[in-house]
This record gives sequence, C-alpha cells and structure tokens, in this order.
Amino acid sequence: MAKKKAKTKRPTAKKLKRRYRAWTRWPTERLLDVRLCDLGVRIDDSPLRSSIRRIYEELEQRSLRFRPHFWVSEDWFTPAGVPGCAVPFYLLHPRLQRLERSQMLAAEGADQTQCMKLLRHEVGHAIDHAYRLYLRRERQRLFGKTSKRYPDSYLPRPYSRKYVQNIDYWYAQAHPDEDFAETFAVWLRPRFNWRKVYDGWPAMKKLQYVDELMKEIADQPPPVRTRKYVDPINTIRKSLRQYYAEKQSHYVGEYPNVYDSDLLRLFSAAPKYRRNETAASFLRRVGPQIRRTVTQWTGHYAYSMDQVLQEVIGRCRELRLRITRPPEKMKTDATIMLTVITMNFLYSGRRWINL
Repeated sequence: MAKKKAKTKRPTAKKLKRRYRAWTRWPTERLLDVRLCDLGVRIDDSPLRSSIRRIYEELEQRSLRFRPHFWVSEDWFTPAGVPGCAVPFYLLHPRLQRLERSQMLAAEGADQTQCMKLLRHEVGHAIDHAYRLYLRRERQRLFGKTSKRYPDSYLPRPYSRKYVQNIDYWYAQAHPDEDFAETFAVWLRPRFNWRKVYDGWPAMKKLQYVDELMKEIADQPPPVRTRKYVDPINTIRKSLRQYYAEKQSHYVGEYPNVYDSDLLRLFSAAPKYRRNETAASFLRRVGPQIRRTVTQWTGHYAYSMDQVLQEVIGRCRELRLRITRPPEKMKTDATIMLTVITMNFLYSGRRWINL
C-alpha cells in the first residue's frame, strides 16, 4: 500500500509576521536568497491598501456596481477570464521597493500617481472580463479583437492620435485589449476633462463609447464573478535572486552597439583611467537626475528614458568604460548625450518595445 504523503503545515499568521520582520533588516545579498512565497507580505498590511480603496471610491463615483478583487503576485496583470487584478509584491513594503530600484533602476507603481494609473488600467481589463465586453461587435470595431495574437514587442507611433495616453510609452498601441484598458483608465480618472483634452482626436470615439458602455452596465451584476487568484505569491517558490535574473534578462537582453561612438567620445577604456569610477556605476548613480532633466526637456515619459539608460549602462559595462573628467562635468555631457539618444530612440521609427 502506498504511503500517505505527510501534510504540509501552512505557516501561522504569527510565524509569517515574525519572518516578515526579519528580512526587512537584512542586507541585499541575504534578502535576494529569500523565496517570494516566504516574504509574508499582504495587501491589508501595506500602503497599497489605500490606493485600492481609492479605486473602489472612483468606481462608486461613476455609479459602477463592479468591484474587482486584488491579490499579490510577481507583476501587474489581469488573467484572461478573471475579473480581478494581480499587483507586484515589491509595492507592499519600502524595503522591497528599495530592492526593486537597486535591481531594475525603478519601481513601477511606487509613485502614487503612477500607481493609480496602473490600477485603473488593470481594472479596465478586469471589467472587460467581468462583463465579457470584448465580445461586443462595436467594441471589436473600435478597438480590435481580443483574439489578435499578443505580441512580444510593439512599435509605438508617438504622434498617433488614435490612442489615449495613460501609462507610459503609448501602451495602448500594444494590443486591442491594452487599448481598451487604457481608454477605460482615462475615462475613470477623477476630475479629468477627457472631452477637452482629446477633442479632435480619433481616440475620442473610443472614449465616448466607453462612457456610453459604462452607463449601460453601471447597475448590472457582472456575469463573471469568480474570485480566482492566478499565481499568488504564496505559491511562487523562486528566490528574489532568480526573479530579478529573469526580469533583467527579459527587459535588458542584448545591448546594441549603436551607441558605441557616442560612449567612446565621452568615456574611455584606456589604462590610465583604471582608477576612475566605471561609466556604468556613474550612470547608475546619476541616472535618476539625468532622467528627470531629459524628461523635462523632451516632454516624454521617464520609462523611455529608462529603456535608453539601461541599454547605455549595459554597453558601458561590456566595453569596460570609465569616466575621464570630474563627475559634474561628466554629468552635463552625459545629459546632452542621453537627450540626443532618447530622441533618436523615440522618433527613429525602428524601435520595438518589449512587453
């Protein structure tokens, strides 16, 4: 007769709390070896709780009956057929946000304004699933079909007025479902006069459709009511180190050599500079200041600047470059260089964005 498997005891709330308190004080190298399922983080104990409460208030202000459920996972996502949203674990504690920034240069959603934009976007997906809006012919005519293959990357058109702009980097252009979620997010935003902002844009037809559609379903119970959780954090056994290795590989990948001539004019791999700070370390350190400056100059999203900055830092590391002049002088020159590269990145018409 086969032996019965021993039952695995789930950790008690007291043990989870003790474990949670422990890793908040650990150095990065030790923290990276913690498994995601062992973090013990919960939405109810986090700053994200107030943001979700605000989302519910915004839905109520629009007289919508629908309320999505939320759970913690690896990233932002709303699974097909599920009227709820996953939120990334790193938003649930300041220590994890610092870790995310150290590994990825930014923590998407840590800023309150950006967090609300992302939540509205995910709720757009959730309400699409809850009421099966993607099956409606007019929705398909205006936005496209959900069945369209979801791409690994997309080529944005910055000047297109066929799409609204909510979260960074013209995300509505990635897929019909993203277009719908972004349009819903713009419509839901409180005290935002989308009729004035998008007056004369082809995207206005989509906004007007969403406005009419939400009024139609406002007091209707959703046909899809499952409270299913997909990939909740307590089932993810990979370590934070594994998580970031995979994430960095996905978003960074191979570094192009198109920047080499610019980088070699600014930095150097000559032996006489071997005691100077590495160019990669320098750019990582001053990157947030440069990003803010370039964003102000160009009027474009910080995310696109991050894409460029990550690639440039990676290429500097590969070429083993170092700074050649005082840091303040180097920062000015690096800002000019990165502004030019960013503008080429945005408007070359040949740049695909990974999803």
